Amino acid sequence: MTVAALAVAALCVVPLVVVVVKAFDVGPAAAWDLLWRPRVGELLRNTAGLVVCTVALTTVLGIATAWLVERTSLPGARFWRVLMVAPLAVPAFVNSYAWVTVRPDLQGLNGAVLVTTLSYFPFVFLPVAAVLRGLDQSLEDSARSLGLGPWRAFFRAVLPQLRPAALGGMLLVSLHLLSEFGVLAMLRFPTFTTAILEQFQVAFSNSAGSLLALVLIALCLALLTAEQLLRGTTRYARLGRGTTRRALPARLGRWTVPALAGMALLTVLALGVPLGSLVYWFRAGSGGLSESTFDPAELVSTLWGTLRLAVLAGLVSVVAAFPVAWLIARRRSWLSVLVERATYVASSLPGVVIALALVTLAVRYARPVYQTAAVLVAAYVVLFIPRAMVSIRASLAQAPEELTDAARALGDRPLRAFLRVTLPLTAPGVLAGFAMVFIATSTELTATLLLAPTGTQTLATAFWSASESIDYAGAAPYAAALVLVSAPLTYLLLRRNDEEPAL
Repeated sequence: MTVAALAVAALCVVPLVVVVVKAFDVGPAAAWDLLWRPRVGELLRNTAGLVVCTVALTTVLGIATAWLVERTSLPGARFWRVLMVAPLAVPAFVNSYAWVTVRPDLQGLNGAVLVTTLSYFPFVFLPVAAVLRGLDQSLEDSARSLGLGPWRAFFRAVLPQLRPAALGGMLLVSLHLLSEFGVLAMLRFPTFTTAILEQFQVAFSNSAGSLLALVLIALCLALLTAEQLLRGTTRYARLGRGTTRRALPARLGRWTVPALAGMALLTVLALGVPLGSLVYWFRAGSGGLSESTFDPAELVSTLWGTLRLAVLAGLVSVVAAFPVAWLIARRRSWLSVLVERATYVASSLPGVVIALALVTLAVRYARPVYQTAAVLVAAYVVLFIPRAMVSIRASLAQAPEELTDAARALGDRPLRAFLRVTLPLTAPGVLAGFAMVFIATSTELTATLLLAPTGTQTLATAFWSASESIDYAGAAPYAAALVLVSAPLTYLLLRRNDEEPAL
């Protein structure tokens, strides 16, 4: 298992190494000329502005909505909890499509911040809500007994407890923004990711694209380092099990109506606009009100092709993730931590960077597999393997190792003991990991645009092709299919969030 885990980690890091080596092929002088251009400065400003504005807004929205749902007397809290997670079922590029059809003038930084904030604030809401739900009320009571008012007690005693969860959500939003392509291309807001894809598709320059990717990798590593430093070494768990007292909901009183109005407005903007737009364009296409090129038979064929790729990527990812998860859960050491970090760093890179590296590898060393589904599935595995790994690792942690030892003591060989004992015990985690990769693969756009074999379309690329041609009615059925395929992710996230252990 250890050898297999090391092999998986090495394969995940290969694209990163390829991009770095390819970028150095440009040469110092040419690299300086390429990087020291006003265009690169503009991309850097755009990317930094987008990350700063969106992360700030998603953090405020995520913490505020989580506090209202979990710690106040807001009517219908369970209903609002579902609605605050539901935007994750709408892919961000589908959300931008909906907003562009409603407001064609919505472009640039303002439009990008609006759409990405509405799409990604649940990434902060989910972990913060889980912490708030399990937080001991005695911490706040102690602050109040020392003379602090309600707001000062919240900022001094509660908010610091939310820091790890909020930082995790902020990191997730930041990494999604660095790799985002569909939203920004549709809103005509150039960043490094859109420029890399443009460099490859228009100028056919792999080296220049790799050089820009190197800047993007540096930004990713800077974000990971910043999150690690801000998280610090503060201990948040208390010594001993103790008795946790659930918090009593704070009474909103005269603020109930404004709070309900704010939650309703957010729901309309994040869910009402995209779903309403889909319904409108779907009816326009089916009623002949628009010159749509949509073909129902093509939708069925595209859906079938998407599901096949997603199933294949899910199976390969689960098989690859198992030895890494086993090493982390059963043999915790510096080596297992290194293997874990390697897979996380590789998967945090944008899909366009992974695709660029795999194109280079396939063209140079494995020409027969170039433009085949094998390369595309490999990209999916590198991008999404942590989603399978986390679920399998959690199941392995709950499966006693002594049962496997007992099976071996009774005469079973290692493979038979694994199939009879370990695999059944970890089956729920394996299935959850498969489902997470399946959903992510179904909605992936950037790597698929670069690596899909000629003539192969997925729901995401078919939607993108129609929307690029301003065929909004033709894009609507593909967008609706993407939402339906993504909906189970919302259910899985809600279940995982409800099962989150208290501090």
